[in-house]
Amino acid sequence: MASEVARASEDGFSSAGAARVVAAACRKVGLDGETARLMRFGENALFRLDSPSVVVRVARGPEYLASARREVAVSRWLASEGVPAARVVDDVEQPVVVEGCPVTFWHLINEGHRKPTYGELGGVLRELHALELPAGLELPAYDVLGRTDLRVERAAGIPEADREFLRGRGEVLRRELRELHFDSGKGPVHGDAHVQNLMVNARNEVVLIDFERFSFDHPEWDLMVTSVEHHSLGWQTKEQYADFVAAYGRDLRDWPGFPMLRKVQEYLMTTWLMQNVAESERVAAEYQRRIRSLRDDAAPRDWRPW
Repeated sequence: MASEVARASEDGFSSAGAARVVAAACRKVGLDGETARLMRFGENALFRLDSPSVVVRVARGPEYLASARREVAVSRWLASEGVPAARVVDDVEQPVVVEGCPVTFWHLINEGHRKPTYGELGGVLRELHALELPAGLELPAYDVLGRTDLRVERAAGIPEADREFLRGRGEVLRRELRELHFDSGKGPVHGDAHVQNLMVNARNEVVLIDFERFSFDHPEWDLMVTSVEHHSLGWQTKEQYADFVAAYGRDLRDWPGFPMLRKVQEYLMTTWLMQNVAESERVAAEYQRRIRSLRDDAAPRDWRPW
């Protein structure tokens, strides 16, 4: 269960520690945690159970409890709307908190034989943004810089010069964001809307996943991710991005606020990766690549997808 990875970040969160949390959480809800296998370690740790086929999601600490509760509520709302989306295990009271870490339980999505397309991402976002929230479901405004302050202060293994630079960068972004104006209305926003947060199941349905940053805000925050990945990082072909734009009906780069959102997204991507530099040399090398170019807005971005 990735026991060879035992180094922790300064907030005490590591893949080995998360495995311990999963075992205890499974005991609390009556599931067999002996088969738990680490699937992914990033903002959260994801583990798979074999019987039943459940994904266990472990958040980093008590600061994440509100977002874990929101994920459960959003999943149930999307199910009531008939939206193909990740489903929580209904007969488990959740989230469960173990060692301060909120834990949620999800039905495993059996993947099909293909990956989702950017056109499908644009279509999913168009449909999501058109939904109306039901009475009783309260979503916060999109927290643009989110947990970046926590990440910067707690990250282990980064030079203090980097930490100081990132603090200053965050302050500048906050000042500039106060001057950003939108013409769009507000509605449900995914908050981390990239193609990796879609899956195609065995029935060839495109399924939306990862609801921890779900918000009620302007749709530009969802368009920001793919637009920056394409225009700044070159991670999509022209054809893939054209499919995304055609499906959604808008190219965010045509909006005057795009340069500001580009700076925000690059900062989010760098600080997200930074919190796991102690997990592997590959993560540390990619973080170094990102932080170097983040210091120069005009420098080419040779970042690699993670």
